[in-house]
Amino acid sequence: MSWGTELWDQFDNLEKHTQWGIEFVEKYNKFVKERSEIEINYAKQIRNLSKKYQPKKNSREEEESKYTFCRAFFTTLNELNDYAGQHEVIAENLTSQIFIELTRYLQELKAERKTHFHDGRKAQQYIESSWKQLESCKRRFERDCKEADRAQQYFEKMDADINVTKADVEKRGLNKARQQAQMRHQMASDSKGDYSSYLQKFNQEQNDHYHTIIPNIFQKLQDMEEKRIERVGACMKTFAEVDRQVLPIVGKCLDGMTTAAESIEPKTDSQQVVESFKSGFEPPSDVEFEDYGQAMKRTVSENSLSNSKESKEKPAGKSKPKLWPFIKNKNKGSGPEDFSHLPPEQRRKKLQGKIDDLNKDIHKEMDQRDALTKMKDVYIKNPQMGDPASVDPRLTEIGQNIEKLQAEVQKFEGWLAEVEERMPSKSDSHRRSGLYEPQSSVAVSNNCAQDRESPDGSYTEEQNTETQVKANINPNPNPNPNPIPTTMPDDEEFDDDDEPLATIGTCKALYPFEGHNEGTIAVAEGELLYVIEEDKGDGWTRVRRNQDEEGYVPTSYIEVNLEPNAKDS
Repeated sequence: MSWGTELWDQFDNLEKHTQWGIEFVEKYNKFVKERSEIEINYAKQIRNLSKKYQPKKNSREEEESKYTFCRAFFTTLNELNDYAGQHEVIAENLTSQIFIELTRYLQELKAERKTHFHDGRKAQQYIESSWKQLESCKRRFERDCKEADRAQQYFEKMDADINVTKADVEKRGLNKARQQAQMRHQMASDSKGDYSSYLQKFNQEQNDHYHTIIPNIFQKLQDMEEKRIERVGACMKTFAEVDRQVLPIVGKCLDGMTTAAESIEPKTDSQQVVESFKSGFEPPSDVEFEDYGQAMKRTVSENSLSNSKESKEKPAGKSKPKLWPFIKNKNKGSGPEDFSHLPPEQRRKKLQGKIDDLNKDIHKEMDQRDALTKMKDVYIKNPQMGDPASVDPRLTEIGQNIEKLQAEVQKFEGWLAEVEERMPSKSDSHRRSGLYEPQSSVAVSNNCAQDRESPDGSYTEEQNTETQVKANINPNPNPNPNPIPTTMPDDEEFDDDDEPLATIGTCKALYPFEGHNEGTIAVAEGELLYVIEEDKGDGWTRVRRNQDEEGYVPTSYIEVNLEPNAKDS
């Protein structure tokens, strides 16, 4: 249906309707803008969320990245960041493809509507003006007709009076009345012609107005309205397509999250816990029975012991095993450069990682050196391209850097070899022989007295580069932190049993010593013994428990109290 034929008399209603249509477009455009702002804010919040939970650049990140569930979470965060990017794309496309276009279209729509209704009002005003002119002609014609009738009636009245003489007729202006009537009739006739002529003209203009001009204007308004509706429909379709366009990428993000979740391996992560925290120590052995009934008493004779019964059972002092696996490491610092504060297995991993990093740095420096060397060769062959001598300072600096890095590598490799040499293999875990005493410490120096386990529970290790030997992990619950001497005393001196040695003092065992080697004697922590021979510089002290039990113990394992007049035997 055409607005021009069906709504020819609804100019005001069409004006209101088209204005409402423009307001609807403005409302929809505002809706799109607010949706775009929501997408922007949502993407910003998603990015901030992803950034908030991203791993920090520290050593903890390196540890977390070893676990599959942590890597899966980090992948999820990265995919979520990309997911947020797609919402930014949605906002950008909504703004560029709908909001900006509709804003421009609204300006054009308002201008077009204004033009059409301006033309309509102009046509309306013209037809109204023509109608007023027609009414004026009509009233003039009516007035002239009435004047002519009155003049004619007056003339006829004078002419019909039989009592009036001829002189009176002349006197009273009969002729003048006749002329006036004739003139009025002529004016009425002229007005009639004008009225008739303008009436025809008005009817033609009115016909054109309601059948041509107004229908054309209303048709343009109808076309404008249909284009507006079509444009709104296209924008609504674009509104959906903008979301649909990012669905493949959003799907990939979600697929990435799913793949990351499926890559989680509980067994692998539980095994990683072993790799991360394995110390390399062996579990502590059984706690020995503490017999408080065999207190040692010094007799009057220096060569005799108390009247306590001889027993093969080892008397033990106050032994308080340190259950070191359950002690928290309170050392929060970075630790020494050689990682000696760490257990052997963890120390080995740290040293290996440091060596790998240093080797990477060396390769980078070598690559730079090779590149500069090639540049120098080019300068030598083509002096116009540059001065070969300008490269020398940088080559010298790189050479020095490489030397420093190589020295660092050698240093860390030395520490690594030292750790690997001391770590027990599975095949050696139960072997006990000669110099491989099952103690937790490493024999590094006769003068070493530092605990491997520091008061705060962290693992420590003092080293002396002059003397190093292998040592297995001590299964004893109270591992002795002091080193065991690397050599035993002379056998001939020990085998001289013709006459018992005199007692020169007493000692107290600071740590348990199992004494598996020939010539040694096992002691328990806190046990009291007699000293019968001082340390001659080899790290061993000869002690006696009773008449039949004597032997050597590490000097660093005991606290010696010599008598003032004691002489070295």
